[in-house]
Amino acid sequence: MNDAGASILLVEDDAALRLVCRVNLELEGFEVREAAGLDEARDEVASERPSLVFLDLHLGVGASDELLDELRAEGIPVVLVSGTVDMTTYEGRATAVMPKPFDPAELVTAAHRHALG
Repeated sequence: MNDAGASILLVEDDAALRLVCRVNLELEGFEVREAAGLDEARDEVASERPSLVFLDLHLGVGASDELLDELRAEGIPVVLVSGTVDMTTYEGRATAVMPKPFDPAELVTAAHRHALG
């Protein structure tokens, strides 16, 4: 699958993890934008609709549930990522769920699977 032109938004408050994700996705040809928090993520979505969002469930000051619902209402696919929650409660609500820690290859596979539908 050629995912050239697919835009991914990484919403993650851990800068080191964002960097690892960004590098792996860009090496696969994805256009990647980043947000460290909920407000920044909303601004990014408003400026340019992403093909896919990787959304950390906990972003320092709160849960990402409301943003998840907003993105899904807009028809934007969301891969929900968390290391602290039973992710089965989000199956069906998010496009996919991915527990932390994850292998970068899993991230890339999920991007290819969900970025262009």
